[in-house]
Amino acid sequence: MNLKEAKQSLDKVIDIARVHLYKPIQIAEILHRDRTEKDVNLNDLSTYRTFSKKWRDLICIKFLGRTSTSSARYQDDIFNDNAIPPIVLAELGKENISKKGIVEAYIYQKFAQRFSQMSTGLDYCLTHDNTTFQLDEFLALFWNEPGLRRSIDKTYEIVVYSLFSALVEALEISVEVSLNPAKADILKEFEDFANRVIQLSSKQTSVKLKARINRVGVTNAADRGLDMWANFGLAIQIKHLSLTEELAENIVSSVSADRIVIVCKDTEQKIIVSMLNQIGWKSKIQSIVTESDLLTWYEKALRGKFAKSIGDIVLKKLTDEIQVEFPATDKVEFSKFMKQRGYDQLSNKNWRAL
Repeated sequence: MNLKEAKQSLDKVIDIARVHLYKPIQIAEILHRDRTEKDVNLNDLSTYRTFSKKWRDLICIKFLGRTSTSSARYQDDIFNDNAIPPIVLAELGKENISKKGIVEAYIYQKFAQRFSQMSTGLDYCLTHDNTTFQLDEFLALFWNEPGLRRSIDKTYEIVVYSLFSALVEALEISVEVSLNPAKADILKEFEDFANRVIQLSSKQTSVKLKARINRVGVTNAADRGLDMWANFGLAIQIKHLSLTEELAENIVSSVSADRIVIVCKDTEQKIIVSMLNQIGWKSKIQSIVTESDLLTWYEKALRGKFAKSIGDIVLKKLTDEIQVEFPATDKVEFSKFMKQRGYDQLSNKNWRAL
C-alpha cells in the first residue's frame, strides 16, 4: 500500500458517500485523534472502531444537527477491505501527521464543497415561483452534479411527497374509522385499548380523520423499505434506479400494506411490471407512477386551473423538506472550525494531485 493508492481509496469513499459524508468525517476524526491525542493505533481497529463514531457524531451534530441513523453493521463497512481498512488508514495517517492535518483538511474541504453544491437545489426553490419552477430543471441539478447524484433518491422522495401530500390536502379527503356493531362485546372488554389507541368507545363508535401522506423520514442509506405511508392504507416506494429481483422482493416483503404505489423512471416501468409478475406479487401493487406523470402533475399544480390554491403549497413543502433532509451548514461556524484546527493554513495542491 502506497500513498497514492491510499488516497484513491479515500476518494472512492468520498465520491460514493451521500451528501452528509458521515463516513469520510469519521475517517477525518480518527486521523485527527491520531495526530493530536496519539491515543489510537491506526493498525489496530479495536482502538477506534467504536470510539470513532462518537468523535464523528460530535462534528455531525455541530454542523448537520443530526447523526447517522444507519445500522452499526452498515457504519462499520467503512473499515472493510474495499473501503478504508487499517492498512489504508495507517498510510493516510503518516501523511496526515507529516503535513499537519492535510488529509483531515482535504476531507473537510470536500464536505464544504458538497454542501455548497446542495445549496444550489435549495436556491432554485427559493428563487423560483409557481410560474417559473420546472421540475425537470430542478432534478437535472442533482443528476448533473456527481457530488449530489448519490442523493437523488431522497430528492425524488421529496418531490413525490410534496406533490402527493399537497394534492391530498387540496382535495380535503377524509378517512372514517368505524366499529362493527356486532363486535360490541369485544369493545366492552377492551374499551380502554380502543379509547386510548383508536379513539373509539361505546359512546363514540366511529371517528373521522383528515387524510394524510407522511414521509418515513431520514432513513438508513442501506434501507430498501417504505418511503411514505398514508393513513388510508397506502404505502409508497420510490425507485429511481433499476429494479432487480432482490430489490423487488425487498420492496414487497418489507412493506406490509396491501396497496403499494411505486414511483419510477419511464424506462423502468415495463421492467418493474415484468419483475413483479415473475415473483407473483403484482397484486400488491396498486399502481406505478412514472417521471412523466410527475412532470404532468407538477405542471398542472403549478400552472393549471388551481395553481393559486395548490402551487405555493407544493413549493413550500418542497423547500421545507429539502431544508430538513439536507440542513445547511453554518458557514461562519464552519470557517471558525477550519481556522481553529489550522486547516485554512494548509496548501493541499500536491496532495490533490496524487
